[in-house]
Amino acid sequence: MTQLLSRPAATAAPTPATATRLTRPRRIPTHLTLLLVCGLWTVPVLGLLVSSFRPAYEVSTTGWWRAGEGTLTTGNYRDVLTTGGFGTALANSLLITVPAVAAMVTVGAVGAFALARMSFAGRRAVTVAMIALLALPLQMTLVPVLRLYNAAGLTGTFAGIWLVHLGFGLPFAIYLLRTFFAALPDEMFEAAALDGASTLTAFLRLAVPVSGPAIASVATFQFIWVWNDLLIALIFLGGDPGVAPLTVAVSNLVSATTGQGWQLLTAAAFVAMVVPMVIFFALQRYFVRGLLAGSGK
Repeated sequence: MTQLLSRPAATAAPTPATATRLTRPRRIPTHLTLLLVCGLWTVPVLGLLVSSFRPAYEVSTTGWWRAGEGTLTTGNYRDVLTTGGFGTALANSLLITVPAVAAMVTVGAVGAFALARMSFAGRRAVTVAMIALLALPLQMTLVPVLRLYNAAGLTGTFAGIWLVHLGFGLPFAIYLLRTFFAALPDEMFEAAALDGASTLTAFLRLAVPVSGPAIASVATFQFIWVWNDLLIALIFLGGDPGVAPLTVAVSNLVSATTGQGWQLLTAAAFVAMVVPMVIFFALQRYFVRGLLAGSGK
C-alpha cells in the first residue's frame, strides 16, 4: 500500500514592506533609550549655554532654568575674547595641538604598519608592550619625565610638550592603526611585491591611501585629547601666559579663593569647544568607519 506524503506548502518570503513593519516595533525601545541618553547629555550643555549669556549676579543667585525671568547679555563673551590673553592662549593651543597630532599620526602609522606587515624578531613582544602601555596610568610617569625635562631644559617649551603628547598618545595610535593595517587583504601587498614595489612604496601608495578612515579616527581622538588637556600643560608648561594653552587660560578665569568669574568660565568653555566640534563634525563619517576598522576581514 503506497502512502502518499503530502509536501507542506512553501511559505512565501516576506516582502520588504512587511519586514520593515515587523522590525519597526523592535526598534522603538532602542530609539527611546537613545533619545533619553541624548536628553541627559543635552541638559547640562544647555544649562552651560544659557549661563554663558547671563549676568554675574543672576548666575550666582538663580538657576539657569529661570533665565527667562532675567536679562541675557553677550558681555561675557566680549570680556572673554578681549581680556586675559585669550587670543594668545588660543594660538598656543593650535601651536601645541596641530604639530603634536601630526607627529602622532605620522609616527603611529609607520610603527603600526611595521608591526602589522613586516616580519622581524621581537615583533610580538613589541606589540604586547604597546598594548600594555595603554593600561599604564598617566600620573605614574609625570614625575620621572619631568625630572628628565628639567635636566634637558625642555620644560616650558613647545618642543617639550610635543614630545610628551607624542609619547603618551603613540600607544593608542599604533594599536588602532595596526588593527586596520592587519585587516587589509594580503593579496594587495603580494601583488605589489610581485610588481617590484618596496616596503616603503607599499606603505605610501597602498596602505596610506586606503587607511583614510583609520587615520582620521586617530587624528580626531588625539586632537580632542590634546586640545582639552590641562594636567600635562600645567606640569610641563607651567602658568607662563606666553606658552599657556586655552585650558590653562580658562582655568585662570575663576578665582580659586572667592569663586568669582564663573559666568566667564561658561562663555570661555563654549569658545574653547568651537574648534574640536568643527574637527569632529568635519571628520565624523571617517571617525565612525575608523572605529570599525579591523572588525571584519
